[in-house]
Amino acid sequence: MSNPDELLVAISAAVETERSNQMSLTVVVGGAVITGRLAPEAVWRERVAEVLRDSDRLGPFSDVFTGGPRGNRPGDGEAPTHLHFHLARILQGTLGIPETGGMYRVAIKDVSAWTVGDLSYSDR
Repeated sequence: MSNPDELLVAISAAVETERSNQMSLTVVVGGAVITGRLAPEAVWRERVAEVLRDSDRLGPFSDVFTGGPRGNRPGDGEAPTHLHFHLARILQGTLGIPETGGMYRVAIKDVSAWTVGDLSYSDR
């Protein structure tokens, strides 16, 4: 979307304001279907940093998520520009990748369709 959907921006702002990670959402971005729960950006960044810190090879990258210039973020008076998913999967056929869920950051302006709720596939 060239103009971000105002409802999606409002949902993201509410997640940021309420500091909640219980909002389930499914989006279509570049033809990919991503489903999971939204998290506030600060919580999402800290969780990604934790995962990186635990890695021998990727540990130095954790600082990118916790330190340095933070730019305009929700709370700075600016509307959110990204959705921060945790426990998220990219749906492909009958599979959700990764099976356990991952951490995804999606630009709101790139979302072409969305629905409230977490979709799951089953071959049963």
